[in-house]
Amino acid sequence: MNSDYIKARIDIKGIAVPVISSGLNLADHLGAMMVRWNINRNNYRVMPGLYAIGNPDTGSDVFVSANYKLSFDSLRSSLEGINGWILVLDTKGVNVWCAAGKGTFGTKELVSKIRQYSLENIVSHRRLIVPQLGATGVAAHKVREETGFNVHYGPVRACDIKKFISNGYRKDREMSLVTFGFRDRMTLVPNDFIYGKFYLLGAIAVMISLSFLGKEGFNPAFSKESYSAVLNVSLAYIGGIVITPALLPYIPARAFAVKGFYTGVFIYIISALAGFSAGSTIQLISWFLIIGAISSFMAMNFTGSSTFTSLSGVRKEMRIAVPVQIACAASGLALNIIGKFI
Repeated sequence: MNSDYIKARIDIKGIAVPVISSGLNLADHLGAMMVRWNINRNNYRVMPGLYAIGNPDTGSDVFVSANYKLSFDSLRSSLEGINGWILVLDTKGVNVWCAAGKGTFGTKELVSKIRQYSLENIVSHRRLIVPQLGATGVAAHKVREETGFNVHYGPVRACDIKKFISNGYRKDREMSLVTFGFRDRMTLVPNDFIYGKFYLLGAIAVMISLSFLGKEGFNPAFSKESYSAVLNVSLAYIGGIVITPALLPYIPARAFAVKGFYTGVFIYIISALAGFSAGSTIQLISWFLIIGAISSFMAMNFTGSSTFTSLSGVRKEMRIAVPVQIACAASGLALNIIGKFI
């Protein structure tokens, strides 16, 4: 991992602590862009440990972060003009929110890092600023019992840290509110779009193969039906991955799978009116089921990226939705084949 953000190293109690910059350079922005498109995502991390930003002393605040570089960069860029310490936990390259759910951004790891760097000898206070989204993984009372440090849960977004500090380490409602606006949702779309590419390619391959079937047998030649199949599958994929997140608050229903199905119905209507789902009644029904299943499944996968659902809610939705999606897709494929021979 490129470490251009390290400007120097200082010796603190016999520990070589890297001094980092708050400004993001071209490499940081390019790295973030690549990660958004799921390129090198699993390796986009920084070394866990203690870092200094500005010119910190024993009275400077200690900020806790994950070692996912996007999380780290978001924090350091928000600390411009602040002298402080950043304690980076080993979250295996996962962001704060997800790592807290997995347990890697947790009490045990935080206590371990405090002891590893003898933090009580580096700062005179006993105050740690932990991101609010990491609260599910960090038990403040246990950290205090084991280390003597008090956990202050900071704002949801790193950009509010300065305001949080100036308010006497207190949050107002806006700092505590978890939002998931249009920009947030669209930021996540490229990664999900690329992540699901094999679903898309597999579905296209299956539908192209079926387009070669007919009363005369198997004829591996592209036809209008083949191109329509590619278009229908691609539109259904885009419906679940792009359109549903974009219009998320405005699509009826709570479950993402249902929202995706509604989007699929809309896409099917457009496809049918444009003649891309032409054919017998049986084939029209088959495309309705296939497009609805694909859009529903891909939209459901977006639940892991949102703040609208809980882990238990996601599991419950999947237990109900996945069998229905499989049944719709299987029925659609069966009807598609049957329609070719009637």
